[in-house]
Amino acid sequence: MARPKTKQELLDLSQENFDKLKDIINSFSPDEQRKEYIFDNNRDKNIRDIIVHLHEWHLMMMEWYKIGMTGVKPAMPAKGYTWKTIKDLNLEIWKKYQKTGYEEAHNLLDESFQKVQVLITKHTDKELFEKKKYIWTGSTSMGSYFVSATSSHYDWAMKHLKKYKKSLKMK
Repeated sequence: MARPKTKQELLDLSQENFDKLKDIINSFSPDEQRKEYIFDNNRDKNIRDIIVHLHEWHLMMMEWYKIGMTGVKPAMPAKGYTWKTIKDLNLEIWKKYQKTGYEEAHNLLDESFQKVQVLITKHTDKELFEKKKYIWTGSTSMGSYFVSATSSHYDWAMKHLKKYKKSLKMK
């Protein structure tokens, strides 16, 4: 599906990719789900790391939204980081969740996914996809941020998990 341009397309693609992601994760055996494997980014070392990464980006999206909708520009991507230092931020996210269990990671992701979906439903197509509508989104649209935090990010995760799956078949 092309990049969403309406609320319904965003909700549908977000849900569709989230479901595909969960299906891929569930296609691994319980041992494979917890096994260490170095993904292309040399940061994530197992499926849990991928899951909590997505969860934390949901949380950041919700924080940007919460602050941004008050008319204030939030620190994006996070306080002390810029888009150019995103690797450093992602490493901090990785460190933050190293003691999080596999099942807890799934619960966190499911919960934050639902909360992001609820935020999306609160808006019209125009509110989501009109560029420069909100100070906090700069020259782009709020919907673009939601796409990046959901369906596009799930694509990233699925790509890594498919490579992991392929590597298991080669052994």
